[in-house]
Amino acid sequence: MASTSITKQVDIRNRRASFEYSFLETYSAGIVLTGTEIKSIRQGKANLTEAYCLFLNDELFIRSMNISPYTEGTYNNHEPLRDRKLLLTKRELRRLVEKLKDQGLTIVPIRMYTSDRGFVKIDIALAKGKKLYDKRDSIKERDVTREMQRERY
Repeated sequence: MASTSITKQVDIRNRRASFEYSFLETYSAGIVLTGTEIKSIRQGKANLTEAYCLFLNDELFIRSMNISPYTEGTYNNHEPLRDRKLLLTKRELRRLVEKLKDQGLTIVPIRMYTSDRGFVKIDIALAKGKKLYDKRDSIKERDVTREMQRERY
């Protein structure tokens, strides 16, 4: 008899990233986690705001992603800000390395979610930093759409 456990869907977003960067390409990556980290993420205790991705020895890692310690964890609880390895195909990794050679490009995490099978995935984007006037345009566009929504109701 198979047990059917319903896992809570996790959807953690990095709202600041879309304001700070314009996205060129997006990828969905797996992430290497420990037991207490996955339990903490399922409770929704993760923060992507300060996180960014970097290459170390031809492998992609995410740095400064805060996963709060699991409340029920014992002495083998995880370190909240450790570097975590991202899992992509070799072709995707090669493409990202080539694109990062361009000036002003970076890789930022956009969203963390659980897949249908219960695995934690991260959507990352190859991004270019916005200038101040681009940010003003984003604010103006957001305000216009908000006003249109209000007028409809």
